[in-house]
Amino acid sequence: MAESAPSPSDGTPAVALGEALTVDVGRLMSDRLGLSQSDLITRPTGRAVREAIEACTAGASGGTVALVELSGVRVMDFSCADEVVAGLLLRSRDSSRSVLRYFIFRGCEHLHGHAVAEVLSRRGLAAACAFGGRPFHLVGEVSDGQRAAWLALEERRRIALGEATTLLGPGGRARLVEICEMRLAHMNSGGQVRALSRIGRGGGDGAARIA
Repeated sequence: MAESAPSPSDGTPAVALGEALTVDVGRLMSDRLGLSQSDLITRPTGRAVREAIEACTAGASGGTVALVELSGVRVMDFSCADEVVAGLLLRSRDSSRSVLRYFIFRGCEHLHGHAVAEVLSRRGLAAACAFGGRPFHLVGEVSDGQRAAWLALEERRRIALGEATTLLGPGGRARLVEICEMRLAHMNSGGQVRALSRIGRGGGDGAARIA
């Protein structure tokens, strides 16, 4: 008998996965929040931006992955990185929320990378990020085994749980389940694990864009 695909430990069922939604934070700040400068430098501003992102993605049809585009943001301090990046990730794990989203991030290394890495490590979180024109990579708190599983998934795009031990070695299946629980990958009801950043790469072919 085939093994059933485990769901994340919070009880959230596996869900269908579509194309990424792209949220342009710079445009969101000017067009939706009426801010004259695209600087994320106070916690109330960060909270307003995070709430606006949540409202945009909650009201959008389409996929469950949201690519948060930070390239239009000039400056982002630690408090705003905590609200916008860590806050989105923490709240996305709440199984009581009506909309299930996975978040990945893209921006400028010298403007955003240090602050994002610091707050994710402090919170014990990790995220797939593409900063400074680099490919998507993991930022934050992950084990060597989880990072290795994520990198293998990036290379292959999809891995079935049934072949995880063969491809990844002993413990490979557990590591794949862990990165799904951490919202670093997506697993469907059939046990197929898919790399989130492959959906968000280049903004996502045919992806909805939200400003």
